[in-house]
This record gives sequence, C-alpha cells and structure tokens, in this order.
Amino acid sequence: MARRAMSICSTPGCPEYTNGGRCADCRAAADRRRGTSTQRGYGARHRSRFRDAVLARDPACVCTITSHGHDSPCGQPSRHADHHPLSRRDLVARGQDPDDPQHGRGLCHRCHSAETAEHQPGGWNQ
Repeated sequence: MARRAMSICSTPGCPEYTNGGRCADCRAAADRRRGTSTQRGYGARHRSRFRDAVLARDPACVCTITSHGHDSPCGQPSRHADHHPLSRRDLVARGQDPDDPQHGRGLCHRCHSAETAEHQPGGWNQ
C-alpha cells in the first residue's frame, strides 16, 4: 500500500506535520472547546424526549436527497433524529424548544451524514 505524504496541520499557524487534517494536539484542543454531547444540549432529556419520539414516528428515513439518486424517501431504517428544517442552534436562538419532536425527522446514517456535510455551519463542505 502506498504511503501518503505528510502535510502541515490544517490549523492556521500550527507547524506540525500530520498524515492529513489536524495534528493530534490541535484535534484534542478542538474537542475540548467543542465540549461533550451533553454540554452541547444532547443529554438525557434530548434522548428520551426528542430522539426516541422522532425515531418512533419515523422508523424509516424520510430524507429525499436528490444527489443520492432518489427524489422519494430512501426508506432505510432511521438511526438519527435530525433537527429539521431549523437546526438545534436556530431553535434555541428563536426561544423554541429544541427537544420538541415536531422539530425533527428520522434519517438513516448515510442521509444524515450527507445533510450534515451540506448544511451544518462549519460542516465538512464549508
């Protein structure tokens, strides 16, 4: 297997070499700044009230991502309760309850990853 060339860490100003992306120190620092899922609002209340209710209501993925070659729901088993059409951050900013299941939809892993990459602020494609 060909070995990939080392590159400089993607964190601005960091001179460390890495196999791609951030170096281990910068990755750890970013994780600390981000906080745990519970610190970001995804604690027990979110799991019991939002996630469980959304996945019970939408046991099959309801996403219609045309880039995946379909205009109707893909129908795969839902694994993620996704905030939609507003993000959790937007709901909180508007004073709405982000744990209300009406603000969510059930998505399979593939569709959730694609949606996050395309629409999440600071997402993979930003």
